[in-house]
Amino acid sequence: MYRKDEQPKTPAEEFKLPFEGKLSEENRWVIMAQWIPWSEFEVEYAELFSSVMGAPAKTFRMALGALIIKEKLGISDRETVEQIKENPYLQYFIGLSEYRNEAPFDASMLVHFRTRINVNLVNKVNRVMVKRMREASNEPVTENPSEAEEGSHRKNRGKLIADATCAPADITYPTDLKILNKAREQTEKILDSLHRSRQDKSEKKPRTYRKKARKDYLEVAKQRRPSRQKRRKAVKKQLQYIKRNLGHIDQIIANRGRLDGLNNREYKSLLVISEVYRQQQWMYENNKQSISDRIVSLSQPHIRPIVRGKAGTSVEFGAKLSASCLDEYVFLDRISWDNFNESCDLKTQIEAFKEYTGHYPESVHVDKIYRTRENRAWCKDRGIRISGPPLGRPPAHLSKATKKQALDDEKIRNSIEGKFGQGKRRFSLNRIMNKLAHTSETAIAITFLVMNLSVILRQILGSIFLCNYFFRVIDYDNLSVNSLLQKKLIYPSNFIR
Repeated sequence: MYRKDEQPKTPAEEFKLPFEGKLSEENRWVIMAQWIPWSEFEVEYAELFSSVMGAPAKTFRMALGALIIKEKLGISDRETVEQIKENPYLQYFIGLSEYRNEAPFDASMLVHFRTRINVNLVNKVNRVMVKRMREASNEPVTENPSEAEEGSHRKNRGKLIADATCAPADITYPTDLKILNKAREQTEKILDSLHRSRQDKSEKKPRTYRKKARKDYLEVAKQRRPSRQKRRKAVKKQLQYIKRNLGHIDQIIANRGRLDGLNNREYKSLLVISEVYRQQQWMYENNKQSISDRIVSLSQPHIRPIVRGKAGTSVEFGAKLSASCLDEYVFLDRISWDNFNESCDLKTQIEAFKEYTGHYPESVHVDKIYRTRENRAWCKDRGIRISGPPLGRPPAHLSKATKKQALDDEKIRNSIEGKFGQGKRRFSLNRIMNKLAHTSETAIAITFLVMNLSVILRQILGSIFLCNYFFRVIDYDNLSVNSLLQKKLIYPSNFIR
């Protein structure tokens, strides 16, 4: 059941503290809470619950705020709850009206929050938040739809930067031998569960040869550089052990006439192991090193190898992301667990830019893979300049203006590379710790949301610093973010570039 929070938003100065005093309006959590559109998406979030049945659910602000706190501080779910319990600013951020000594929810609730708040909802919040910020800084975001439809004689403005990256998952580097050994161990556990649930106590437990199989695996796994022949021989042995175990499982199920004794996790594991055995058996028989939809993790079968061709990590294992950058803000346009060609997303990203701003960009700054003949022709028809040299043989001599233009384009395109670096070095985009596909997607989208929040926070705090430095006539006792915005003394996006 979901009950909408009918109480008005509590200002920071009215937040009740047990030791008197009031919260500072210049605190980062108070500033960020003012820019997130909590109430605009509460109705959409409430549709996930019944209005009459069940215990009252946590509010949308509490759910999204907890996920933002976790990503912003880079801590675990349990530590997030402890930080909220100890910090009044964090309690204000998630929508509480007064300080409480007890935790507002259990750490396990963050898993449910990530399940309920999907990637599409987070992206909507991200775009509305950035739109609100740009409007506050006197930057037009949307225009009259009737004027935007004219398009043919409207002037293109702005720059769109697009690129793709991979968010690696928290799995060990997969090898055929390692995956098969894990699959064999799982089949042995499944056989143990089936044997424990038997009704006929005289039923004999099938032989698995698990000690011998473990010894055969370690004999090759402990070698530094085993030859291809040794690896292939070890793979064959593990395949034979798995085939034997799966045969025993099928025989037990056939004799009982039903599949009992296995919980949901074990049943799902059995299905994954059967597919892994099929793939590995096919690659062994055909002497191949790859197969479509190859499973590289038994616990996370949705993960696929993403060939990147980068120095140091030619292949990554995780979700592939397609993102775009507008000014200093970055948006998640597409996320997929299968590899895809990011050049196919360029038209969609440009159309999304037009829908968001009311006009096409003046220029698009992308990597070489985006500069296909089709994309070039599509951009040319709409008066959009695409970065990079033209197709065909390069000229013998380039003018200074052409060289300068190419250098400027590369400098502009570096901003999205910096965003990916920020997401992977400062935040959790370099290793997604979530185990489920939909919760991992939500965690990735939250990272992009928090990166834009960091931009907003940096701009506002930078504006306050400049006001403190240049405008000495300001009453420091009554200085606040809201007062500066109302007096038109700060325009957040015009300061730090």
